[in-house]
Amino acid sequence: MNLRTKLAVSIAAALPFVLSMPASAFPIGKKKQTQQDVRKLTAAQSALVDKAVTREALVVKTLKDRTPIVETYIQNMRPDPVMGQTPDADLHFLGRVDFGKVINDTGYTRGDREDKKGNFFKHSLGYISGLSSALHLTYHESGFVQMLLVDSSSFNRSTYTFSYLRNDFLGTVPTMVFDVQPTRKNAYGRFAGRIWIERNGGNIVRFNGDFDGGTANRQFFHFDSWRTNVQEGLWMPTSVYVEETDPKSPTHSLEFKAINYIWGYSLKVPAKDADEASLQVEGAVDESAQASDVSPLQAEREWVQQAEDNVIDRLFTAGLIDAPSDFDKTLAALANNILAYNNIPSTRPIKVRTLLTEPLESIAIGNTILLSKSLIDTTAVQTTDGAQQMGNLNALLAFQVAHIILGHHIDTKYAFSDRLLFPSESAFQKLPMHHTDQDNEEAAKKTMELLSVKDLADGQPYFGLYLQQLQARLKGLKALTDPQIGDSLLKPDGTFWMQAIVSKGPKLNNTDLKQQAAMPLGAFLRFDPWTDQVIQMHSAYEPLLSARDKLPFEVTPVYLKLTYWQPPADPAAAPTAAPAPAPTASSDAPVQAPAPATPANTAAAAPTTGTANPPQL
Repeated sequence: MNLRTKLAVSIAAALPFVLSMPASAFPIGKKKQTQQDVRKLTAAQSALVDKAVTREALVVKTLKDRTPIVETYIQNMRPDPVMGQTPDADLHFLGRVDFGKVINDTGYTRGDREDKKGNFFKHSLGYISGLSSALHLTYHESGFVQMLLVDSSSFNRSTYTFSYLRNDFLGTVPTMVFDVQPTRKNAYGRFAGRIWIERNGGNIVRFNGDFDGGTANRQFFHFDSWRTNVQEGLWMPTSVYVEETDPKSPTHSLEFKAINYIWGYSLKVPAKDADEASLQVEGAVDESAQASDVSPLQAEREWVQQAEDNVIDRLFTAGLIDAPSDFDKTLAALANNILAYNNIPSTRPIKVRTLLTEPLESIAIGNTILLSKSLIDTTAVQTTDGAQQMGNLNALLAFQVAHIILGHHIDTKYAFSDRLLFPSESAFQKLPMHHTDQDNEEAAKKTMELLSVKDLADGQPYFGLYLQQLQARLKGLKALTDPQIGDSLLKPDGTFWMQAIVSKGPKLNNTDLKQQAAMPLGAFLRFDPWTDQVIQMHSAYEPLLSARDKLPFEVTPVYLKLTYWQPPADPAAAPTAAPAPAPTASSDAPVQAPAPATPANTAAAAPTTGTANPPQL
């Protein structure tokens, strides 16, 4: 039985909307809040609810004008005697959604939800069949927006009953918490749960619950939906966590859990002629008057660079990679250190950007390395000196640095503007960027050479341990390890390109609480859904109490530290620091950067990687 069939049988075939219409799994016996149970709201509480109704209408209107990227990742779980539970199968979906066509669409009436073939899973996730078709912006199904909006058409005082619960802080944002129930019994598809309304502006910043109307034969799912303050007074959906417990499990293990991410609110609908238009590179400077003549080798490299710059720019405008950030500069310093430690001259400093998508992948496009957010998250294991995370990142970066050194580059046809890029009918298929198997074999051998120098060798055992943990969970992570646009960690035969590094790590022992091989998804980076910048999180260290606390490569609940939006600082008013020097033909010293932060109360320190002044992580 293949992956999709297995998931469809175990979850989807019995369930109408995996991520669309969450509601109570077992409404029988569930106590319904009656009108007599509700205390009358005070004048201040009532005014805040009225303001929330008005503000929610603004969110609906704003969404209708947007076409953001939406990503859904699902893990089907099974019990595990050591870890408590482990992913058994997974699915990943990525697409761009035209919410103007989705909101209030009538494609899913109650009768339409009945599927004689039982293939509910297909319909519930039909909106997100991949970027290639999503760029057509023809999605009309409405189920998904149920988790982003409390009620897209009838959120008001006559439809819902509000009961004040308490005051609460989410991060630094003060909120009032209300329990919400439909005023009419058996209100099919109406929200039932809890909302957090920020007290300053009356915006709903979080809502948690399900949708009314579930029966024993029609199970709807529970969800926790979070929003981010992206502009003055505007809070937009950012992340949604979904889960259901397996009712047959005596240990209360989950049947499945899923995460939805929404970003790219500033993306515009692609123009009809966008595929044939030239892209303007911001910040370009005409240096022709002061530059020396170009040699044939330089001309060849410039031509390759032109194709690669076009691709990077197009990936950014498509919302797949982040806007340049301080964290990217930190990764770039690590990559350039690899060149410096190996005494490899370069006149073109390496840059690094972050792929915002979920699968574990990396790619080098010219002198720009892309690492996926989840690859960075799952390797970000905390130690007192930062050595384990540093060792993992050095290994990931070295693999793509090797591709750069070996001259493996994309097709130079993209240097021609009329080939630009991502034709709307077949985005990924028309723009292959992964390297060939032969290129990856060569790069893997070169990677081991790069990492064997004194300053990097001590980090190899950490990445060997990481790959062992991934190997142990490969069966249930087919979608997570299947790249969207770049290179997988895996060979076609299921072993790793860097298999030679596995034996350098200590033996994986899930019961050893001093050993953390890999982190959960979302462990290190968050993102701004409006600007598409990634931001390093600074979470407190949580000690492991049992093997069940490890959660390697797993989806985990969302809990955002909410803050109010601040306007960007005026660059002219702030002093600018000189950028760290990159290795050049006349420089063999590593890039100087701040020492790593030391998290409090961490586990026993691991040996350092040997970098005197590593970038701060």
